[in-house]
Amino acid sequence: MRMLLRVSIPVETGNAAAKAGTLGATIERILADLKPEAAYFFGDDEGQRAGAIVFDMTDSSQIPGVAEPWFLAFNAKLSFRPIMNPQDLATAGPSIAAAAQQYGG
Repeated sequence: MRMLLRVSIPVETGNAAAKAGTLGATIERILADLKPEAAYFFGDDEGQRAGAIVFDMTDSSQIPGVAEPWFLAFNAKLSFRPIMNPQDLATAGPSIAAAAQQYGG
């Protein structure tokens, strides 16, 4: 299942990693293990270093393996969300129509 991982790194932790010269290399190592479809980085609404990472998760038992590197390396806050691309949405069309038929009143 395609997932969106949102990562927020506290300013103090990110600053310490940046000053130590490990911020970029640690993120690169985590991403190399995760093998994401896409990864984007930005400042979030709370002024923290943040990322949005799209990756494939085949089983929910993978959550700790995905989350722990961010927790341990950066004391990060995370959120996981299942997401769809346009092809997934097109495939979901019949189930959307069935739900509309049954519950659309």
